[in-house]
Amino acid sequence: MDMTEIKSLLDQQGEAFAAFKTTLETEMKGKLDKTDPILTEKLGKIEASLDKAVEAKASLEAAIAAEKKEREDLEARLNRNGIKATGEEAAKRELELKEFNILLASVAADRKKQVSPLDEKGYSEYKAAQERFLRDAKENLTPEEIKTLSVGSDPDGGYFVTPDTGGKIVKKVYETSPIRQIASQQTISTDALEGIEDLDEAGAGYAGEKALSGDQKTPQVGKWRIPVFWIDTEPKTTQQLLDDSAVDVEAWLSGKVADKFGRFENREFVTGATNIRGFTSYDIAEDGGHGVDWGKIGYVKTGVSSDFAASNPADQILDLIGLLKAAYLPNARFVTRRSVVTKIRKFKDGTTNAYLWQPSFVLGDPERIAGYPVTRAEDMPALASGSLSLAFGDFSQAYQIVDRQGIRVLRDNLTSKPYVKFYTTKRTGGGVLNFEAIKFLRFGNG
Repeated sequence: MDMTEIKSLLDQQGEAFAAFKTTLETEMKGKLDKTDPILTEKLGKIEASLDKAVEAKASLEAAIAAEKKEREDLEARLNRNGIKATGEEAAKRELELKEFNILLASVAADRKKQVSPLDEKGYSEYKAAQERFLRDAKENLTPEEIKTLSVGSDPDGGYFVTPDTGGKIVKKVYETSPIRQIASQQTISTDALEGIEDLDEAGAGYAGEKALSGDQKTPQVGKWRIPVFWIDTEPKTTQQLLDDSAVDVEAWLSGKVADKFGRFENREFVTGATNIRGFTSYDIAEDGGHGVDWGKIGYVKTGVSSDFAASNPADQILDLIGLLKAAYLPNARFVTRRSVVTKIRKFKDGTTNAYLWQPSFVLGDPERIAGYPVTRAEDMPALASGSLSLAFGDFSQAYQIVDRQGIRVLRDNLTSKPYVKFYTTKRTGGGVLNFEAIKFLRFGNG
């Protein structure tokens, strides 16, 4: 390629652009009549000359880029094949490379000359902002530098300013019932947990110096059993999504399934009636003095369908506390849903005129009703006629949760190609062990 020809072309373009600016500025400043036909003709010729120079320069740049790529490809092929230039050939190649770099520098300098004095400041600011973005990333740019990059126009810099996807994932909150936190838990190695029920007592009577009481009662024992049940699901995704996703899809799915399993079993611990037995699913019996048949849970009634009594509603909560035997009170708590807590917040003790509900002022300490902690369980029945919406008792004594194993995941990439299935299972169970340790407030007349 003739360097003289290239330099001549660049000179012509520079001269044409300088003449164009001079003529245009002359017209704008009003030094000559805008309608002067000579000036108009001259300006038209200069614009045409400038257009040709720009087109020729564009062709030249394309030719230079093509030649550079061809040279790089050739050198890459030679290097891959272990062929290295030596002697005069190497010297010639080095000289050509220097001339080529000089040509590129000349084109770059010429391009900078084409920027008018009015735009030169903006060009330098854009270049500086772009260089800082490449070095320090978008987070370290000032608002003015981001604006300079012209985000609204991709070719003018928008491609360099990509959206920040490093923020947190916003999740929908699903309310649940944290029964595992208050109940007794045990992991087993079989399909059920069994134990002994000691519900009877020995006899006793007066005896004399030479006479027996005649009491021969021997206590009897019973047996309880809580089996475990299967819980499973099988989400699936494609292998390509696993390979190409920017996030760990497998870990995300595992977290979603574990969360769903937890909410599923929590609901069953409260309301389940067929497999896992929830504590609200057992038979109930009105209890005026703890004399409930084993297998039934005692309760006191509000006397009003779906609500507390209109007058002195706090008394009914105190009645519920009084129904529980003293041995269970040290570890007793209320379990109810948010809507019931909202009602109780308005209740006052008729004697001291103090509110029954007290918020927690210590981290980790729960809110309290009449001095006893509260566990919010949104799976508890909503207020309705005869609903068991408020429970009170020692749940570590009353309810037993049984786990056969933790969550297991079988990764299956064969049976449904190109999908990968994650067969997830868990075995768990639950049931009431001690029917004395839990009581209900029943929202109804009977």
